[in-house]
Amino acid sequence: MKKTFKLSHPKLKLARLVDSIKYEVKKYIKRERNKALPDDVDFWDFDCKYGTTEQEASVIHLSQINKCIDEAEQQNLESFYLEILVKPGYRTKKTDFDFES
Repeated sequence: MKKTFKLSHPKLKLARLVDSIKYEVKKYIKRERNKALPDDVDFWDFDCKYGTTEQEASVIHLSQINKCIDEAEQQNLESFYLEILVKPGYRTKKTDFDFES
């Protein structure tokens, strides 16, 4: 998903518009996570970017998306850019430590 969201609507209030944007993002993430995994992949991971424009977008973590949308609302931005790209995720093995004293 690469999209510029507008924070103005002639009929909707800003709070409802922000809620609908959050819902759309949540729905997209859920849809992508439910897709079938290839055999060598452990989970679906996401690359996320947020900014006022596509050129100014910086990398963020998936868990920071709602916080960034709330900041856009508080700053009274006219629009913001959000990019969420799915990628294969692989678990890393934890190393075993020897605790011999």
